[in-house]
Amino acid sequence: MPMIRIHSIGTWQCLVVLGYLLLSGLQPHDRFTWVLEVSWVAVGLVIVTRLSLRGTSITPLLAWLLTLHALILIYGGWHTYERVPLGEWMQSTFGWERNHYDRIGHFAQGFIPAVLIREVLLRHEVVHGRGWLEWIVFAGCMAFTGLFEILEFAAALSFGGASDAYLGSQGDIWDAQWDMVYCGMGTLFSIMIFRKMHRKQLASMKPVDAAM
Repeated sequence: MPMIRIHSIGTWQCLVVLGYLLLSGLQPHDRFTWVLEVSWVAVGLVIVTRLSLRGTSITPLLAWLLTLHALILIYGGWHTYERVPLGEWMQSTFGWERNHYDRIGHFAQGFIPAVLIREVLLRHEVVHGRGWLEWIVFAGCMAFTGLFEILEFAAALSFGGASDAYLGSQGDIWDAQWDMVYCGMGTLFSIMIFRKMHRKQLASMKPVDAAM
């Protein structure tokens, strides 16, 4: 498969993400929560733009997954995770006690960053042994989700009741632990599903440049 550059395939993807981000900001359910949730996407867009200007290349797989992750985050920030219509539909259909869209988000928090971490490690030739590579990818994703839970904790301490929608625990005292479990599951599934495809796409690309 030919090498794909961010600026050659990502332009319209970035425009879709930016457009959806702006649309979600018109009438979000909770403005404060929206800012906290979509700030990750805004930072990501800045990073992608910077890398694009440097001509840094990424695999098509990673490009599509990053786009999907951005849309998941924006959708959750727009409605707040406990009021996302998709989650409400699943809650009603399956008789669940809570809106589980946040579980989808945390599954994606492992499923997608696993490919990102794997690509950075392989292209920079940080890790050569496949066994160690997968362990480091898993550890990296779990460390990230742990940091995310600490940031949520800090938001709760700093903003009090205003951060309730951002926390989205919905009365579940084990919410943080379940979030990490789903992230771990997403990471493992990603490693198993994309390992061969990702390595094949990476093999078709030139060595990473200093800009990445």
